[in-house]
Amino acid sequence: MSGQSLNLARRRDAAKLTEGMRGVVAYLLGISCVINVLALTGSLYMMQVYDRALTSGSVQTLVALSVIALGLYVFQGGFDAVRTRMLVRVGARFDHNVAPIAHRVTMDMPRFGFSGTEALERGRDVDTVRGFLSSQGPGALFDLPWIPIYLVFIYLLHPWLGALTLAGAVVLTLMTLGAEVMARRSTTQARQAAMARNAIADSNARNADVIKAMGMAERAARRFAAANAEHLDLQTRASDVSGSFGAVSKVLRMVLQSAVLGLGAFLTIGGELSAGAIIAASVASSRALAPVDQAIANWKPFVAARQSFARLRETIVALSKAGEPMPLPAPHRGLRVERITVAAPGSGQVLLSDISFEVEAGKALGIIGPSGGGKTTLVRALTGIWPTLRGAVRLDGAELDQWPEEDLGRAMGYLPQEVGLLDATVEENISRLAEAGDSRAVVTAATAAGIHDMVVRLPGGYRTPLGSQGAALSAGQRQRIGLARALYGNPFLVVMDEPNSNLDGEGEAALTRAVEQLKARGAIVVIVAHRPSALIAVDYVGVIQGGKLSAFGPRDQIIKPGTAAPKEAARPAPGLPNVGAFSPEALNQRVSA
Repeated sequence: MSGQSLNLARRRDAAKLTEGMRGVVAYLLGISCVINVLALTGSLYMMQVYDRALTSGSVQTLVALSVIALGLYVFQGGFDAVRTRMLVRVGARFDHNVAPIAHRVTMDMPRFGFSGTEALERGRDVDTVRGFLSSQGPGALFDLPWIPIYLVFIYLLHPWLGALTLAGAVVLTLMTLGAEVMARRSTTQARQAAMARNAIADSNARNADVIKAMGMAERAARRFAAANAEHLDLQTRASDVSGSFGAVSKVLRMVLQSAVLGLGAFLTIGGELSAGAIIAASVASSRALAPVDQAIANWKPFVAARQSFARLRETIVALSKAGEPMPLPAPHRGLRVERITVAAPGSGQVLLSDISFEVEAGKALGIIGPSGGGKTTLVRALTGIWPTLRGAVRLDGAELDQWPEEDLGRAMGYLPQEVGLLDATVEENISRLAEAGDSRAVVTAATAAGIHDMVVRLPGGYRTPLGSQGAALSAGQRQRIGLARALYGNPFLVVMDEPNSNLDGEGEAALTRAVEQLKARGAIVVIVAHRPSALIAVDYVGVIQGGKLSAFGPRDQIIKPGTAAPKEAARPAPGLPNVGAFSPEALNQRVSA
């Protein structure tokens, strides 16, 4: 991927956050201008009543002025209602456009080292931005540019009144900026503390069985309470800042309004101002400073929405990728791993280094080695879950990122070490949430995994809802449904990580039959295992320890020395040790190390 195409992709993805918003903002600014011009109705009405209707004693004039003012108020209320409804719809539109993107980001973030809690925060960021857009806060922000309308009006009444109101607006604006500077750090720290608290809560909920069985509930609750207390302390500090500035601004606005009345009275006594102008100036000054006061009152949600938007933008840009690759023919020849080096996305620690091998269609490869040696990291690299720092994983000569994501998914089956079933039916889980699932293919996959009879005995058969994580099923049942999901659609490459860890004898026999069937139809199978019983049907075995491929070759030569090598369909990296260096006892010692 070229740097230019990646930059274009980042700009494209970032633009989705504000797609179509420029015209809407311009329209809202225009409506806000009309609303603020009409808001002068009260000042003009007061001035005309005091200076014209009262001095003339004309009831007809008073009625006419009142009818005109009422009509203008109705128009102002109508435009205000239109603006409010538009802002609500802008928030809904933002959510509609961005929530699916944020959810894709949420699913991708754990692959790059983010915690699940931090990933879910992106969905909450969408809610935060939508909630702010649907509140009264944006209205105050759209009114801020039109404060000069009131300042000009007051200045026309008398320059001193205009200068006093302008000084008050400047002071309140500086207070708003001060609130921003002082609250920024506290708000950021409060958000981080909230994430830490939520992570503990999520961990406690996911491990509820262990906590209950081992009497850890009280200690787990105290740990949460400590994190919650820290969050509350930081949240209180941030609220104190915004609340204090809000209270001071409210008092200053009342003081300024009284000062305008007092100065107006002084000017009236001096004959420089009419009585009606005093009231008009007071009403106009109050309306001029109202947007600033409302902005201060809504500053905390505004800061939260701005930070949420910035996080969404940064995350989406960071995880951007160039356009979808060109469709390629379905793979059918082989898998090649070329000197790959893989690091943990979160820490950057290198877990695999310089791994190379090749497997042809119709063959199965077993991966063994001590715990922490890098076996699961290899699985993540083979399936494209983790990117490689160097080297390439190729199907039929094409790197994984050259395949469209959906096409690659159809060509690959994956059974992870910890099987996570979706909150859906058995059929939907096996069919990988296919919108138009092929029931025959579902049954075929279930039969290959040896679970068809088990499934039809469930209350709803294949339509049985599994609930969250399939909690009603045993670990072995979940693993075999996960195997059926991996086999669905006749994938070319099937990767299994500890596929027999929860299986009984019957399940292991079904697993062996499934591997034999995959090989018979020309698929490639990669099995990571600690228990040698999972390797019965494999053709080749690779030993990974310390992040290196220390041995690679035919299964019988790795596990039992002295067996002649069959026809070569898998080639290790140059310089590997003698493939016949491990006896079954040594192998078991290495596997169980």
